[in-house]
Amino acid sequence: MKIINGSKLFILFLIIIVVILSVAACVQKTSNENSDKKSKEKATIRVSGAWALYPMMVKWAEEYQKIHPEIRIDVSAGGAGKGIADSLAGLVDIGMVSRNIKPEEIKQGAAFIPVVKDAVFPTMNAGNADAAAVLRRGLNREVFTDLWILEKPVTWGRIVKSGCKEKVQVYTRSDACGAAETWAQYMGRKQEDLKGIAVYGDPGVAEAVRKDVNGIGFNNLNYAYDAKTGLPVNGLQIVPIDVNQNGRIDPEEDLATKEKAIRSIIAGVYPSPPARDLFLVTRDSFKCPAAEFVRWILKDGQKYINEVGYISLSEQQLKEAREKIKS
Repeated sequence: MKIINGSKLFILFLIIIVVILSVAACVQKTSNENSDKKSKEKATIRVSGAWALYPMMVKWAEEYQKIHPEIRIDVSAGGAGKGIADSLAGLVDIGMVSRNIKPEEIKQGAAFIPVVKDAVFPTMNAGNADAAAVLRRGLNREVFTDLWILEKPVTWGRIVKSGCKEKVQVYTRSDACGAAETWAQYMGRKQEDLKGIAVYGDPGVAEAVRKDVNGIGFNNLNYAYDAKTGLPVNGLQIVPIDVNQNGRIDPEEDLATKEKAIRSIIAGVYPSPPARDLFLVTRDSFKCPAAEFVRWILKDGQKYINEVGYISLSEQQLKEAREKIKS
């Protein structure tokens, strides 16, 4: 058996100490790196739901992240039905809903506030042979009911009293959404009562009508009108509603531009429904960081509404909404 002398033992002891200190430093460095990484990770606010509110929410998210770079906001569309379902299931922090919240959803814990106004507009193919006549005469609720509810084989000629024998091709939404629910309410029905070729999403309906010269559908404000020009989306024409049923479109019923449409809604000429409030929904209550984002929307975020092309809530509505999410 070999005996280690004192000097060798001391050297061995120093080596062991150095190894222990090196390992400890490594562990500490890794711990610090992980801590720094976590501190640099952005908090994420998840948002999903109504196509009607999607363009506005994208703008709000962009502007909010400019002043809060530590926050990430993920926004996805998919219809009001998805927004309410995702929020109640806790899959998102905020659901976008473009219809009234149902009593059964409130019982499940839906907490909601209105944030902006919008409207649904009937749309037709701009190349339709009777497009000019439709602009002059408009359509009324009885005609819409014949098309979407009763599924009558109506021709464009019958609608505008022309010789056209082409049958109107009706389009509706395949996804559970506020636009379809609101449009159905205008005729005293529910979304499941709407007839026609079912197409997914606001953009989907617009594209289907653009491709069908005899097509008619319905779209939310920002999918019916071009954001830059304020005119109907290329290939579409907004069908004016003959609200007073006098057989012609009066100046206050004119929907030729986005500006005129908004003016008609504010004046109360355009019927409600299909004009309505849009909502943000969550389960039980808005929690930070989503709550702070929603407070910003109800205050500083309101200045972007006109820019994107929506309609502001009344001051009383905004005040009541702010009260609901006070911390």
